[in-house]
Amino acid sequence: MKKFTKLALVSSLAISANAMAMQAMDDASLGATTGQDGINIGIGISKIEIGKLYIHDNDGLNKYLNGGSAAVGTGDGSAGNDAEVLGSLGGTGTAGAIVIKGNGKTGDVNKDHGIVIGANYDNAGAYLLASRNLADLQIDSDAGTGANGAFINIAAQVSGLDINIGEIGVTASGVAGAGANAGTIRRGGKDDAGAGQNYNAILSGLSLKTGQMTANIQLGAAPQGAMIKLNTKMVGGLEIKNLGILDNSTKQGTGDGTAGNRAAGEIFVESIKVADANSTDLTIKQSVSVIGKEGASNGYIRMVSSSGPIDTYVKGVHLGSRTAGSIGDVEVQGLQTYFSPAMGTYVPGSIITISGR
Repeated sequence: MKKFTKLALVSSLAISANAMAMQAMDDASLGATTGQDGINIGIGISKIEIGKLYIHDNDGLNKYLNGGSAAVGTGDGSAGNDAEVLGSLGGTGTAGAIVIKGNGKTGDVNKDHGIVIGANYDNAGAYLLASRNLADLQIDSDAGTGANGAFINIAAQVSGLDINIGEIGVTASGVAGAGANAGTIRRGGKDDAGAGQNYNAILSGLSLKTGQMTANIQLGAAPQGAMIKLNTKMVGGLEIKNLGILDNSTKQGTGDGTAGNRAAGEIFVESIKVADANSTDLTIKQSVSVIGKEGASNGYIRMVSSSGPIDTYVKGVHLGSRTAGSIGDVEVQGLQTYFSPAMGTYVPGSIITISGR
């Protein structure tokens, strides 16, 4: 669940370059008003909308273990005899994409937009920063210590967010600058209705509500030990609502649910609330580092979490369709994960790595 909070934080920071409502003070202005050098940035944005978001996998799923066009040698999987082990998975090696787009539902906040991010105005604005900005940043440059010790420190405070995500599916990738995309940098996919459509929905959508968050980012030497340090308490915890997981393998005909046209199966969850054990708030302690190339390793992102136990309450689990009767609520108390830096040693938290293939 904590990955969603990082996504919300990174999303709010990433748009700052285009923030027309941004209010910034340079070193001289700030020094004159506060007596301290540095740069303050207040991001005064109330809502962000994204039409569609694509993540392209340019080589798709190669059905051959060896990456070629057929099994090699005896095909028994031994050295020099690569097996065609992925053939049964239906891979074609053709580019596909994960796409987040509007759900087309009249009156829904995600009707025409895949992602809508706004301020969390719940509880009379209790989850907003005192400045009422989406985010406040304080930027300082420091010489550091020793050779190549210089770094930039960015302290970020982010208001509570109301994040709405439309339909998430998989489609065939388009061609950049061709066809309907001629004269643009767009690539897109074949997810639109009509001839040549190649699309299957995976998630019917979800929404997230977060409380205030803080983070410290260091670029350069990063004496804090990681590029991003999260050590904050999210007031009000994290809530995920209206999560629907779709199974299109059971869909028949048009899938509109009428006789002879079975709709895709759906596991629908009304709400998931996450907070510290015996609390309504959620503590986030995490270090995010970008590890560079070394030897055979091409590098990766490493996220180390060290937060304590959490409580999770899942409300309204519906199997088959969102209109089916609920099987009830599910509650998990005091969930704690561990990782092992050495055999037989267990440290509370987790380590997650993300890399390309």
